Amino acid sequence: MITSALLDSHRDTDSPASVDESTTARALAARGGDPGAVEDFVSALHRDVLRYVAHLCGDPQAVEDLAQDTFLRALGSLHRFEGRSSARAWLLSIARRAVVDSYRHAAARPRLSCAPDWQLAVELAQPRGLPGFDDGIVLLDLLAALPDERREAFVLTQLLGLPYAEAAEVSDCPVGTVRSRVARARATLMELLDEAEGTVVPAAI
Repeated sequence: MITSALLDSHRDTDSPASVDESTTARALAARGGDPGAVEDFVSALHRDVLRYVAHLCGDPQAVEDLAQDTFLRALGSLHRFEGRSSARAWLLSIARRAVVDSYRHAAARPRLSCAPDWQLAVELAQPRGLPGFDDGIVLLDLLAALPDERREAFVLTQLLGLPYAEAAEVSDCPVGTVRSRVARARATLMELLDEAEGTVVPAAI
């Protein structure tokens, strides 16, 4: 259930996750020139970058290109990464800049489509055939109703599992702002979910 997995859980992700420790170790090893570590680093974070970019980007066809641009930028500046923040937070900050730069570039030419469909891009980045996949698609529909900043905060902390401090670093705002945005996003999602469930006949338990 969406409510039990995400919306009702006041999860505080301030404890460093093992995945962040391992990917940061890979990034530091890759900085030292280990080709295997470079491959492991990209492989470990590729899906997170895809999901995050898809939530920020209005063009689903550009998601893969933006993810590739993100990794090219990251690998080009990996020698400057010192591990002061997690490699994932560092990489998602680069992804955010890549999306912003793409918006600036696109502003100089006409859009081919006026209907953003970031949901489709996220769906394509999701593994299919797994338990809870349908709930994930419902959640994507609900997320579409959130303001951009709240959606970003929710995605970073509740879907990608980033600590609030690192989500603040990625979003370039205070930690308190991230917490407020997540709380408001969760409240809105709960209201939308209650409204949605009120329009259908409850299934027998």
